[in-house]
Amino acid sequence: MKSLYLVVTVLFFSIYSKAQQFVDKAEIEFEVNTNVKKNMSNNSWDEMMKENLSELKTSFWTYSFANNKSLFKFNRWSEKTRIPKYQKDQDEEKSWYYDFNTNTMSSQKQVVGSSIVISDSIAPIEWKLTNENREIAGYNCRKAVGKIFGDVYVFAFYTDDITITGGPSSINGLPGMILGLTIPRLYTSYIATKINLTVTNPTEIKPITAKKMYSNLEFRTLIEDKTKDWWSYENDEEEKKREKNIFLWNAFL
Repeated sequence: MKSLYLVVTVLFFSIYSKAQQFVDKAEIEFEVNTNVKKNMSNNSWDEMMKENLSELKTSFWTYSFANNKSLFKFNRWSEKTRIPKYQKDQDEEKSWYYDFNTNTMSSQKQVVGSSIVISDSIAPIEWKLTNENREIAGYNCRKAVGKIFGDVYVFAFYTDDITITGGPSSINGLPGMILGLTIPRLYTSYIATKINLTVTNPTEIKPITAKKMYSNLEFRTLIEDKTKDWWSYENDEEEKKREKNIFLWNAFL
């Protein structure tokens, strides 16, 4: 009887210790869904385009991290996604690098027809933790509500079993890795589908560089200057504001 008790005790503590192992490097695959049609305007040109588009833009992205540094970049498209090539090109060029040791980041984006690299400190996000939980990719996650761009709410589920305080795109700052994220005003969601506890190419996790680098403030000034006349065709002020905000939020995300 004692030997049976000993075996059960050893087995329990073995399982418990494995469950308590914290992940400090991994590759996470995210499925990203955006309702393309809801992001578009109601003008006649966009209404005609909607007929040839899929309702959802679905893509898969890879979040690689090690040594408290991360890289989030495009991987592949879902076969069901039907959108114009220029929209695909914009997403395929995006990437985000974060160094949580030095609180610095760099990202690459294709905006207003140009490839732009931003390098700056990591912008803080205002978070409020909740008591709601759900399981994502085998990890117990806790819900948090954040606010970006002043008044855009994001809903995240993070796990503190994965130690990096990161997340997809530019969303970060929780006590663990964000595995689920929804941004209702951009009609976009991110969900972790696979987690590989090894990193295929750790040397790829490095800052993004270019001859010309922009700070967040310089990038904002550039975008606002280049797009100041973009919505002059729109007579409905509320619709103009909505279209402009969606564009800017996507650019700054």
